[in-house]
Amino acid sequence: AVVSTQSTGGYIHSCPTNLGTGMRASVHIDLPGWTKEGGNKLQERCEQLNLQPRGTRGESGGQTGITYDISNKHRLGYSEVELVQCMIDGVNRLFLDDLMLQKKHNLF
Repeated sequence: AVVSTQSTGGYIHSCPTNLGTGMRASVHIDLPGWTKEGGNKLQERCEQLNLQPRGTRGESGGQTGITYDISNKHRLGYSEVELVQCMIDGVNRLFLDDLMLQKKHNLF
């Protein structure tokens, strides 16, 4: 979709989520507890933490195994530092939650 046009700059094409910093910071992390929990539990928790879980095969590649690609959900209206810090804080929280879930499901 055309987002903007100018006589001097021409057309600007972009997905609106990539405007602004457009920064997506991500980490691959093993989350066996969340995997065992099943359903949409990880998705729901990530929503609370302003994160986005994906499989390691990308946005449309699906989830396999216990490894997830976790990234910041927001792309607009925040500085690079805020976006990266959100991802770091959220992944740390998911990891601590996962340790409790591993214990709950007797995974260690």
